[in-house]
Amino acid sequence: MIQATYPGPPDGRGGPHGFVADLSNPELSEGDRHHLARALRLRSGDALTVSDAQGNWRPCLFGKNLEPIGDIVHVPKCAVEVGVGFALIKGNRPEVVVQKLTELGVDRIVLLNAQRSIVHWEPEKEHRQMKRLRRVAREASMQSRRVRLPVLEGLRSPNSLTRLPYVAMAEPGGGPLEETCSMLLIGPEGGWSTHELGLRRGVGLGPTILRAETAAIAAGVLLTALREKAA
Repeated sequence: MIQATYPGPPDGRGGPHGFVADLSNPELSEGDRHHLARALRLRSGDALTVSDAQGNWRPCLFGKNLEPIGDIVHVPKCAVEVGVGFALIKGNRPEVVVQKLTELGVDRIVLLNAQRSIVHWEPEKEHRQMKRLRRVAREASMQSRRVRLPVLEGLRSPNSLTRLPYVAMAEPGGGPLEETCSMLLIGPEGGWSTHELGLRRGVGLGPTILRAETAAIAAGVLLTALREKAA
């Protein structure tokens, strides 16, 4: 097995990417095959890479059966895994946030049930929405050529996370992001309640007031950039 830092495309530029359960005998799921064939218009004999979502990948040729054309390559985990938690927001905006955080390389994405959240999901709706969001994360991982899927967690209260030393809360007028922080929580557009914020010193995301989804994506950018700087 070869070691590498990035799942290099089969043609040296960029290309389609999918997920399989076993790289020794790679088989695409019906959904991934449909996406590659219909959305990306792959034809038999076209090159692509496939990953087992555990940090390994290999080049193949597309067809009725995938044909491996290279060795299995291992991509080591980042020394620091980063996460973003964001309070529920309206419409399809959670999908946008999950998509962009996945593309940025965020490792853990948590949906929060904040006290001032306008949106609330009953258990049945949460099950449907999480299924949809996991599909969004998978497709975004294929697009961005990730070799590990992000961990996507359903509704949690902010206070279940804020006791952890590496977690910070985004707050207008807050201080800079410190290197010890590897997870940022984004509140609802009504802001954190006094109980949720407690005595914590918030982290600022710039001089302007951001929409909730913009703040979540900005948090992902800051965390992944800080990780790269430290690497």
